[in-house]
Amino acid sequence: MSSPSERYAAAKQRNAEAKTELAVFAASLDFQMDSFQVNGCKALEDGRGVLVAAPTGAGKTIVGEFAVHLALARGQKAFYTTPIKALSNQKYHDFIRRFGADRVGLLTGDTAVNSEADVVVMTTEVLRNMLYAGSSTLDHLGFVVMDEVHYLADRFRGAVWEEVIIHLPEHVQMACLSATVSNAEEFGDWLDAVRGDTDVVVSEHRPVPLWQHVQVGTELMDLFVDDSTVEHVVDRRRQARKRGNDDAPAVNPELLYLARAQAPGGHRGGRGGGRGPGGRSRDRMARRERGGGGPRSYGPSSRGAGSGGDRVQGGRFGHSHRISRPHMIRRLQSEGLLPAITFIFSRVGCDDAVKQCLAADLWLTTESERQTIRAVVAEAASALDASDLDVLGFYEWRDGLLHGVAAHHAGLLPLFKEVVEQLFAQGLVKAVFATETLALGINMPARSVVLERLDKFNGESRVDITPGEYTQLTGRAGRRGIDVEGHAVVLWRPELDPNTVAGLASKRTYPLISSFRPTYNMSVNLIARFGAQRSRTILESSFAQFQADRSVVGLAKKVRSQEETLAGYEQAMTCHLGDFTEYATLRRELKEAEKSAEMTRTHARRAQAADSLADLRPGDVVDVPTGRNRGYAVVIAADPKAESPRPVIVTFDSNLRRLGAQDLDGPLEPVSFVKLPNKVRTETTKDRKSITAWMRQAIQDRKPARGASGDHARGARQAGPIQFVRSESGSEARIAQLRKALREHPCHGCNDRENHARWAERWNRLRKDTDGLLRQLENRTNAVAVTFDRICGVLYSLDYLQVDDDGTMHPTAAGEQLRHIYGDRDLLLAMTLRDGLLKDLDPAALAATVTALVYQAKREDAGIRPSLPTPAMDRAVDGMIRHWSHLTDLEEQHRVKSTAEPELGLVAPMYRWARGSSLHVTLDGTELAAGDFVRWAKQVIDLLDQIASVTSLDPDVRAGCQRAVKLIHRGVVVQSVQEQPQDTEPDKQDFQIPPVGTEN
Repeated sequence: MSSPSERYAAAKQRNAEAKTELAVFAASLDFQMDSFQVNGCKALEDGRGVLVAAPTGAGKTIVGEFAVHLALARGQKAFYTTPIKALSNQKYHDFIRRFGADRVGLLTGDTAVNSEADVVVMTTEVLRNMLYAGSSTLDHLGFVVMDEVHYLADRFRGAVWEEVIIHLPEHVQMACLSATVSNAEEFGDWLDAVRGDTDVVVSEHRPVPLWQHVQVGTELMDLFVDDSTVEHVVDRRRQARKRGNDDAPAVNPELLYLARAQAPGGHRGGRGGGRGPGGRSRDRMARRERGGGGPRSYGPSSRGAGSGGDRVQGGRFGHSHRISRPHMIRRLQSEGLLPAITFIFSRVGCDDAVKQCLAADLWLTTESERQTIRAVVAEAASALDASDLDVLGFYEWRDGLLHGVAAHHAGLLPLFKEVVEQLFAQGLVKAVFATETLALGINMPARSVVLERLDKFNGESRVDITPGEYTQLTGRAGRRGIDVEGHAVVLWRPELDPNTVAGLASKRTYPLISSFRPTYNMSVNLIARFGAQRSRTILESSFAQFQADRSVVGLAKKVRSQEETLAGYEQAMTCHLGDFTEYATLRRELKEAEKSAEMTRTHARRAQAADSLADLRPGDVVDVPTGRNRGYAVVIAADPKAESPRPVIVTFDSNLRRLGAQDLDGPLEPVSFVKLPNKVRTETTKDRKSITAWMRQAIQDRKPARGASGDHARGARQAGPIQFVRSESGSEARIAQLRKALREHPCHGCNDRENHARWAERWNRLRKDTDGLLRQLENRTNAVAVTFDRICGVLYSLDYLQVDDDGTMHPTAAGEQLRHIYGDRDLLLAMTLRDGLLKDLDPAALAATVTALVYQAKREDAGIRPSLPTPAMDRAVDGMIRHWSHLTDLEEQHRVKSTAEPELGLVAPMYRWARGSSLHVTLDGTELAAGDFVRWAKQVIDLLDQIASVTSLDPDVRAGCQRAVKLIHRGVVVQSVQEQPQDTEPDKQDFQIPPVGTEN
């Protein structure tokens, strides 16, 4: 029992804590805060920054909301930044409900509401642009919350997060909210270095336990046999590593058996994929032996029997062990696992899944729910033009919603996506088929998450998803305060490896790697504000350089170790007769010279072979010495003017082939000649056999080859191998010189010469590897600043930067324009504006032309030059492409990453839209989905707003951009289901509209 003094001290501490802002904030919540939330909030109230890393759904945004509470309590401003507009809109409405509309503002690329409010929600780009512009909106700012801060790893936009963290005033406290990352401490160390005292709060606990399953046929099987949650898996793996072994929960043996059975040559016996004695599932038997049930005891009616139609050879999984999408949803419904999100890494796949569910007459809604859905859909449809409904796929979309199923992907109209999100959150839509874009930001938790595949197409090839992606996707399973558990389901495929699934499920964390690199806009803004030298220092404080510097420590350690090994190798190859290093160098030089000479001879033979092929004519009979065409053949067709001649031949076994220089090891000469008809037929085997018969007859009759008589003398060659005159060859002379030097070297006579040579070869290989590491060390030291210097070189060459007599660097007038332009093609746009390429365009043509600096074509469309609607647009685009060509030449010269080529695939559709065409006419003849068009249109609006804000531009161009925005800003481009105040123009004098690419 505590003493009176201890009780008094405890009571005094409780009274003190009750008076804190944290106590006031906690009292306003309707739940008990978790310890990690309390620790994060305490750090903020004590005046420190905080990094909170916790799983999806753990409630880390509570710490961000407390930062807002603190700001208001202290009479300061708070900014809440997010990576995407949709999440900004969501937080904006959350804060309105909490603090009132008069105290909350919203700033995104196309919306500015109450920008001087006490609490402003914004995309991260807006805050970055405020910092560069020195906006007065930053006055009295006390706190910045960076939600989804792990987005700084994004290779397209991640640099913006680092720019904000570096440039925020020192007095501003930061609350950084991140998904669970494996190097949170490293990121926290960097924040501590650039922002001052920063606490790192990490939680790996999921408030709602997550169970892992594999759907095999109609059977929902446990992935792990001991009913462990992912948290238990992580804990046990961590403990196992400490003990030096890995005794993590075992993978379900039935799954392993099934994987072996379906492997090539695997056993496919009658046990039906691993059923135990008596036909009972081993995982169900184990569960019963443990007392039955646990949270996943579904009962014999749903877990054991399957359906009679699924039994094959006594098994319960079905012949293919696969399940259709409608059947899968029905199974989840029978298990009580809806609502569910099924991730399909394909837009077409998501849409097809909805169609399949409708075709299967799958109903997941009641009549009462359908009435509510009809009302929501009718309200949304009222904002649309009736003539656009067909092209938008409205009726199919509505039918899916009424059935309780929907797709969610970037190609969907934003209005449709918002309705799906709203209905899903209300529990009216029960099954959503989504691409991975849903995994970020939008609050759409489900009871279960299904993954159809564990690989995806990344634009170039199929790649496996990472543990981090698996965590992000399955993190939506389990609704806090609603579900007692969440469920992650992987669908069985014949190539599925259960151990791979277990590995993904066991690795809850992934590293946060900086994607920061200086851009043209960033560089010119830094120089304008800080000068070149201080800018280099600022860039060296980036997380990218921080990580590079830490990696340098490991590289340096490896270099030191390898240098010691090299010293040992040098000792082992020491020869008492002389310098064996010198002797080994002679051996290597001789080997390389001989290899080079052989390559030269091969090249010469190939060249003469190509020449001889160019001399062949139809009817020539040749004797091919090697390769698959070896033997006699007759030439059917030839192209003597081709750069790489490949005459068509019919071989001795009547095959039709092409003969190339790569098939020969020297020149080829005709050995006979066949007089062919004017039109030779080779389509059928019979045709080719006739040609072969003529060739045989010519050979037997010893008919002379073309060129043996005067009629063909012009094509004659001397047959025989290529002759090399060694005395006239410089390479052969060099080889002879090296051989002589090698024989005369003292070490050549050493009895242990070959043993020394083996050590010398090892030394040489390790020396090359070590030199490579040293180059890496050199490149990583000040790597970011070096890139900055190269970018400045390009800007200086194009007169965007100038250097005064005293060596001071600052932007030119053109550089000042570049300061206000953001995006992947920022410098190219600046060059386009400087040379007045947009000056003669009307507003519709202007809107269409600038799409070339925003749009990114699909791979199959890239590089195609469509015809443009007007000559003025043709001239503008031609000038733009000339600038791009010049710019990329400079970038190659300065070793800077090349600017993307202008893409013209959106020009014609945007021109039609800006001239008032319907959505159907706009998209006619294109592969664009309505959602994609809306997304690109909003990015074009962003870019036009940027151009209009550059005060030094031609007034006609600025006015044209403003009119172009109004032409685009209509119909489906502006519709939103969320009620928002009327958009207002942002204060262009304080900050710029964010760069393109801010929309999900």
